[in-house]
Amino acid sequence: MRRREQLPLLPAWIDHPHARELEVISRILDEESEVAKLVEQDLLRGVKNPHTGSAGMSGDQVLRVLVMKQMRRCSYADLHFHLMDSSSYRTFCRIGALEEVPSRSALAENVKKVRPETLEQVHRCLLGWAQRAGIEDGRKVRIDSTNVETNIHAPSDSTLLYDGVRVLSRLLERAKEGWGFGAWRDHTRQAKRRMRAIADSRKAEERTHLYEDLLEASRRTLGYAAAARAALQDEPGKAAEWVRRQLEHFGGLMRKVIDQTERRVLQGESVPAEEKVVSLFEPHTDILIKDRRETQYGHKVNLTGGASGLVLDCVIEAGNPADSTRCLPMLRRQQEIYGRAPRQAALDGGYASKENLREAKLEGVQHVCFSKKRGLQVEEMTGSQRIYRALQRFRAGIEGGISYLKRVFGLGRCTWRGELSFGSYVWSTVLAANLLTLARHILG
Repeated sequence: MRRREQLPLLPAWIDHPHARELEVISRILDEESEVAKLVEQDLLRGVKNPHTGSAGMSGDQVLRVLVMKQMRRCSYADLHFHLMDSSSYRTFCRIGALEEVPSRSALAENVKKVRPETLEQVHRCLLGWAQRAGIEDGRKVRIDSTNVETNIHAPSDSTLLYDGVRVLSRLLERAKEGWGFGAWRDHTRQAKRRMRAIADSRKAEERTHLYEDLLEASRRTLGYAAAARAALQDEPGKAAEWVRRQLEHFGGLMRKVIDQTERRVLQGESVPAEEKVVSLFEPHTDILIKDRRETQYGHKVNLTGGASGLVLDCVIEAGNPADSTRCLPMLRRQQEIYGRAPRQAALDGGYASKENLREAKLEGVQHVCFSKKRGLQVEEMTGSQRIYRALQRFRAGIEGGISYLKRVFGLGRCTWRGELSFGSYVWSTVLAANLLTLARHILG
C-alpha cells in the first residue's frame, strides 16, 4: 500500500519548533507523492499477492518512520516507544489515534526492506522539489570525501581466527542438536586463551608459537564444518538449509583468514589490503588510511554539497580510490541530476590535477577551485584571485556539513548490519539531514 487517504483521528500539530519542522517535512513528502510509490515497490518485492493478508505499513509510513529514526538516532525499541508516546511523531508517521503502532520487529522488518537505490531515487525527487521551490539550483557545488565506519572492532589476525572458531562451533552445536552430528570437538576455549595470550605476548618467537596453536585449532574447526555441511546435504527443511549456508559462508571467510595469517605471521609476507578480511560479520568492510593518519574500517564516501547546505549527491566507493580519480565522476553525476554542469565547483586538494581541471572545464564548469593548487595557477582555475578565495571559503563549508552529518545523524559509524544495509543507512542519513535543512529554509 502506498498511503492511506483516510486516516483515523490524526491529532493536530502542537505548537513547538520541532513539531513545526516535522509539519513542513510532512508537507514536502505529501507534495512529492512519487516517493511513497518508490518505497512501496520495495515493500512489495517478493510478495506474491499484495491484496491478501493484513494491510501492513504503507510506503508513506515506512519512509516517514525511516526519516524519524535517523533524526532521533534511536533503536527500534526506542522508536516504538516514541511512536506510542508522542502525538507529534504519530502524526508525522501517519499513525492515527485509533491505529495500533507497529511492533519493534515490524518497524525493523519494513525499514530494512528499503534499498539504497530506492533512497537515492527519493533523494533526487527531493532535489527536484528544492529546485522548484528556489532553494537549490546546483549551480555552485563543493565536493569532499569522508570515511564511514562499519560497526566492527579493530581487527587482528588472532581475533579474526577466534571469531571464526567461535561462530563455526556455534553452528556445529546447532547441527548436533538438530541432526545429531557429533563428529567434532569444541576448540572455542583453547582459541580464546591463545588469542588473549597473543595480545599479551611481548616476544616475537613466543607469539609465533601461539599463532601456530591457534591456526591448528582453526583448521580443525574448519574441517569439522566441512564434514557437517556434507552430512547435512541431504537433510530436508529450511533449518538444515540455513545451517548449511551459514557453514559455507563463514567457512569460506575462515579459509581466507587462515591464509592471510599464515602469509603474514609465519611467512613474513605483506598482504595487500584488498586481499584482507577484516571482519567475519561485515566482510564488505574496506581498510581506509587517509594521509597516514589512524586506520579506519568501513567505506569511503564522496559527498557533493550545494550553496543551500543540502547534500546534492553521495557515492559509496568500493575500496579506497584516490580522490583525484573521483573528481570527474562526481561532476558528471551533477549533470545527470540537473541536466547541466555546475557553473562553479570547489573541491578538496586531493582532487587536484591538471587533467581534472582540463576535463572539468570541457564539461562546462566555468570556475574550478581546488583547495590546494598542486602546481596549478589561479588564472587557470578561476580567472581571478577574488573568485578563487571566495570558492576556497565556500569549500570549507562542506567540512562543517560532514561534521553535522556525523554528529547529529550518525554518519560516522553505520550501526546496521550487511553491505546492502550500509548503503541504506548512509542514504537515509542524507535524506533525514536534507529534509530538516529544507524545513528550516521554509521556516526561515
